[in-house]
Amino acid sequence: MPHHLVGLVKVRVLRGVSLAIRDLRSSDPYVVVRIGKQKLKTRVVKKSTNPEWNEELTLSIEDPAVPVRLEVYDKDTFVDDTMGNAEVDIRPLVEVVKMKLQDVADKTIVKKLVPNRQNCLAEESSIHVSEGKVKQDLVLRLRNVECGEIELQLQWVDLPGSRGV
Repeated sequence: MPHHLVGLVKVRVLRGVSLAIRDLRSSDPYVVVRIGKQKLKTRVVKKSTNPEWNEELTLSIEDPAVPVRLEVYDKDTFVDDTMGNAEVDIRPLVEVVKMKLQDVADKTIVKKLVPNRQNCLAEESSIHVSEGKVKQDLVLRLRNVECGEIELQLQWVDLPGSRGV
């Protein structure tokens, strides 16, 4: 059965907080965002453990059950060192999109997700409707690393002519 796109997710990688030090006193971090075979990355921020990227990466979604993976790396001359990773379950975002909310006040929070052992949330995450778009704010705690968090915002984009979710 061929896969059909159900929509796009815009991943706005806002910033890193207290990322691990991989060089002498700092790091040159960048983020790789991937889902399935798609892989996108932010620019490198030189010498910073609190980088501000504020970059938007757009992923096409075929199966909302597949999590979005984030990997943070330190840019190096030869081999880029890993600085942790995290996963984002986009199903809650898709569930809110499916509600087809009309006429809700701007910035209405529709759903809140709390951190637990199954997710990478560092704090409560809210899904809200803003300017008619469904968005989710997240602070992810990086795994497999001594410290670090990544702040993101997801936004769902319906594709014209797609069967939608």
